[in-house]
Amino acid sequence: MMLSLQLLQEMISWRAILDILLLAILIFVLYHTLLRLGTWKIFTGLLIAAVLFIIANLLDLTGIAWIYANVSQVAVIAMIVIFQPELRKLLERAASVKRADSGDRLADISGIISDALEALSRQKRGALLVFPGKEPLREWLTGGHKLDAAPSFPLVMSIFDPNSPGHDGALILENGRCTRFGVRLPVSKTAKLSEDYGTRHHAAMGLSEVSDALVLVVSEERGSIMLFKQGKSFPLSGKPRIVDAIRSHWKTTAAYPIQIHRGLPRWLLAPQALISLMVAAALWAGLTFARGEMLEKVFTAPIEYTTVPENLALVGDRVTEAKLYLYGPKAELNALSPNQLSIKVNMSGSKPGTQTFYVTGETIKLPTRVRLVDADPASFKLTLAQIISREVAVKPQLVGRLPAGLAIKRVKVIPETITVTLPATVAAPAVTSVTTTPIYLETIREKTTILCKIIAPPNIQSIDKRWPDVEVIIDIGPGPDGEKK
Repeated sequence: MMLSLQLLQEMISWRAILDILLLAILIFVLYHTLLRLGTWKIFTGLLIAAVLFIIANLLDLTGIAWIYANVSQVAVIAMIVIFQPELRKLLERAASVKRADSGDRLADISGIISDALEALSRQKRGALLVFPGKEPLREWLTGGHKLDAAPSFPLVMSIFDPNSPGHDGALILENGRCTRFGVRLPVSKTAKLSEDYGTRHHAAMGLSEVSDALVLVVSEERGSIMLFKQGKSFPLSGKPRIVDAIRSHWKTTAAYPIQIHRGLPRWLLAPQALISLMVAAALWAGLTFARGEMLEKVFTAPIEYTTVPENLALVGDRVTEAKLYLYGPKAELNALSPNQLSIKVNMSGSKPGTQTFYVTGETIKLPTRVRLVDADPASFKLTLAQIISREVAVKPQLVGRLPAGLAIKRVKVIPETITVTLPATVAAPAVTSVTTTPIYLETIREKTTILCKIIAPPNIQSIDKRWPDVEVIIDIGPGPDGEKK
């Protein structure tokens, strides 16, 4: 009940209302963009997956939540790959700027193009003209020849003359100029257009399906003029309709409005907007509820001792881990991995002797909304001792017996002594030597020099921070029984 009241209070705040409205607009625009591009079914599937994830969080369905948690990163990458064209188009539209074509110039160009199309239609000469929209067409166009010329009736007629090398391709008109001709367009991969139409018509449909360009086609067989845009085709007849189509396209792409799927009655837009708002509110409430549900969880974290003063050393037993009782939002606790937790004990201000240290929220790096309720142990004692230096003897560690008939005459160690550092504890005065690694006598039959390492208790270190290698020279001679002496 308290959580429901808290959720209701959060929803009536201006930030929540703005958040829901923006989310609703995003859902509405994205739906119509994907509907126009024919990928709305994928969007619907992802929306259902998101709703299932929210329900799984609300009902604490561990299996579903685990699947979503483990595939979420892969799913994000998959979404980027699947919707790469759509995402790019949305970003391109957001970064676009308004064009500045004057009304007189627009009327002149559209009139020239309409006159040329009507003339080509009467003569039954095939033609294909492309007027780019907001989206770049570079990746969809291949071949062709560069051209930089103002549109004119003779130019259009000459390009689509049957004897012209580029008459079978498309003429690109961009920013009021003819930029390329003889260009090849992608053929439609759908069955929207009847097979009775030729390659020009299928190419026009193909480009209109993958971009927002306006494509005009003159049929060589029928002499008819057709308009292709947003994956749909419409017949055109008469100069006024051709001029209106071109000018409408240029004005629309200059203003860069939000694209709403055409072909739908306007009375359907209000229910769709309302549904988008309801879906946005449900998603927002579900996510807020999932994030707002509070619980307690136990983690085991290692204890790290940092910044121990150089003149001090830890002696005796020390605690290596502790149980942490954390409280916070369910979503943040579930996302928290034990590998991310560690208790860092700062010992920079420590002094010699036994001291008490505490596990607090300051010693653990936690998410903003997660706090430490308790720890086991909540405190522990550590003993630090002053570090002193001392010269100790190096004793060889001889193991086993020499072969029969041999005896040790002399053992020499180089160096015989080394300087070490050790804590000034009660037992420290008893430390007078360190040993070498074991030397096994069974394999020695003559005078031998062996290179050994030094073995010392953990609290004893070389003053140079690195143990030197030690030479052990064993002089062997005849003996009555070969025993070690």
